[in-house]
Amino acid sequence: MRIVVVGAGKLGYSIAELLSNEQFDVVVVDHNEERLEVVKNNLDVLTVLANGASPITMNDPDIRGADILVACTAVDEVNMVACIMAKKHGIKYTAARIRDMQFLSEAKDYLKQNFDIDLMLNPEMITAREINRILMTPAALNVEDFANGKVRLFETKVRRHSPLINIPFKDMNMPPSILAGMIFRDHRMIIPHGDDCLFPHDNAYFIGDPKAIEKFSENFVPSDTKMVERVIIIGAGRSGRFLAPMLDKEGIKVKIFDKDRERCRQVAELLDNGLAICGDGTDIDLLEQEGIADADVVICLTDDDRLNLMLALIAKHLGAKKTIVRVSRIEYGDLMEKVGVDIVLSTRLLSASEVLAFARRGGVVSVSLLEGAKAEAVEVIVQDGAPVAGKRLMDVRLPKECLVCAYVRDGEAYIPNGQSVLMAGDRIILFIQTEYSKKVMKYFKGRE
Repeated sequence: MRIVVVGAGKLGYSIAELLSNEQFDVVVVDHNEERLEVVKNNLDVLTVLANGASPITMNDPDIRGADILVACTAVDEVNMVACIMAKKHGIKYTAARIRDMQFLSEAKDYLKQNFDIDLMLNPEMITAREINRILMTPAALNVEDFANGKVRLFETKVRRHSPLINIPFKDMNMPPSILAGMIFRDHRMIIPHGDDCLFPHDNAYFIGDPKAIEKFSENFVPSDTKMVERVIIIGAGRSGRFLAPMLDKEGIKVKIFDKDRERCRQVAELLDNGLAICGDGTDIDLLEQEGIADADVVICLTDDDRLNLMLALIAKHLGAKKTIVRVSRIEYGDLMEKVGVDIVLSTRLLSASEVLAFARRGGVVSVSLLEGAKAEAVEVIVQDGAPVAGKRLMDVRLPKECLVCAYVRDGEAYIPNGQSVLMAGDRIILFIQTEYSKKVMKYFKGRE
């Protein structure tokens, strides 16, 4: 399958890297020679120096008739034109990065119908929704819902005083509607068995019924932790302007800081009870005056990764209980967690995972990249004629690098065991070590 990525910026690079790692035939188009040189030197892809929204470019034999075009330049209008041109030149599916909040709130359906865009990506909105979900579950590093909310994934950091450490899973008395799906320990992915235990500092992933997960997650919340009531957001860019109203509607007391008066005005109009403060988020006196010591969470959403790290460390120093940082560079994630940031989210990784699910299609509903894309949680619909259909899981001999965590049939969610038989049409949630994903997905796809 050939996929054309228009735009070799940060997001375009991340998408091209993920698709290339999946052995897709990737073509990256950009008019900036320096950006293309970085792509060419680091990724196994074809690069084309050209204007991605030009009909002449679309007529290039390496581009014309590709299977998918992903337009992710920094300009919405260029992305929309690229998608129109792509469809005119025989490219069947298109995805466009649309960042303008007004386009998404007022013209989303119009764009889809009249510009024929199959997938609209807004990295900032995706990030805001992810943070909102995490804040609603106090112990969570990550929360994902699958199968229209029937199944929930919960990631948490195991603390030293957790009552569940050093207890074999077979003795843990876990609810039957929850499965311990995966442990990340010292950068290694472990699919746990009955004799395995949780150790301090593990990243543990549990999956199952949302209500049971919500109750079970209380085991990982320190006794002095309460529900989030006060949040400070530093940065009123697009992510901040999406997130602040979401939290405001949840009844959370929100204060959002930005030096740009116009941004503050825009976000203030969206808030019922929250405050938009025009000021420098690095001003310690201002932060202390506005009650950062009483904040349950401080969320750093500026466009500068290093500034976000500094702000999170300042917030911790001043007494904030929890910090969340948005990063552009995925490689900064581990470093930030090591120096004390509680949760690090990569906007690029969140967006790229949506493109990956879109590119895989063939029954794939969603892909969530975990641990910096070392593993993934995949929701897939079992197709007619798939190797797993109609067989007991114990007889299928799936690769050991994957685990079937849950399946949904006729609106009911189930935790499988070796005797479970999957049927065509079932929605399956899998944990997979990313490098084996292509091999694993063949078991769930029908015959060509």
